[in-house]
Amino acid sequence: MAVDSIISICLGIGLAASVGFRVFLPLFTLSLAACFNVWELNESWQWVGSSVALITLGVATIVEIFAYFIPFVDNALDSIAVPLAALAGTAVMLSTVSDLSPVVTWALAIIAGGGTAAAISGSSGTTRLASTATTGGLGNPIVSTVETGTSIVMSVLSIFVPVIAFLFVILILFIIFKLYKKFSRPKASNR
Repeated sequence: MAVDSIISICLGIGLAASVGFRVFLPLFTLSLAACFNVWELNESWQWVGSSVALITLGVATIVEIFAYFIPFVDNALDSIAVPLAALAGTAVMLSTVSDLSPVVTWALAIIAGGGTAAAISGSSGTTRLASTATTGGLGNPIVSTVETGTSIVMSVLSIFVPVIAFLFVILILFIIFKLYKKFSRPKASNR
């Protein structure tokens, strides 16, 4: 496998993880990168670098970020975010992976891209529900700020240093796994 292919896979996985926190922000970042020739997209995804896509994704990004700061709207968005994140994670992998057969590209896109985005999106939705339950929603803006910041950092890292972004994805997934194990342990019954 060529170095370019490995870097493109790291980019796709990094952006897919970022999609798990905010659906449109990584797509907007990818559009900016394509528009300014920082990253070359696959031939069938060149439209992402167009002015129309850049403006549309920019507006969608702003609306999404601000919507997550509105109480109860944030929880409603989380209910649709997991399937949207899975689709967007798959799309960013498809648009960035280069020099691989279509079968391998689609398998990576669905499993690594969509799977990573869905896992992170589901975790962040669960975090917001826990915040709503424990703080009455007062802690949700903090959760939203952290998610948006993480999405920005992951998107920028993915574009400029994809291998580092990939390592951060592994770290994030490891933390999610550890937290899941910690909170899913059966409680010992008092007999």
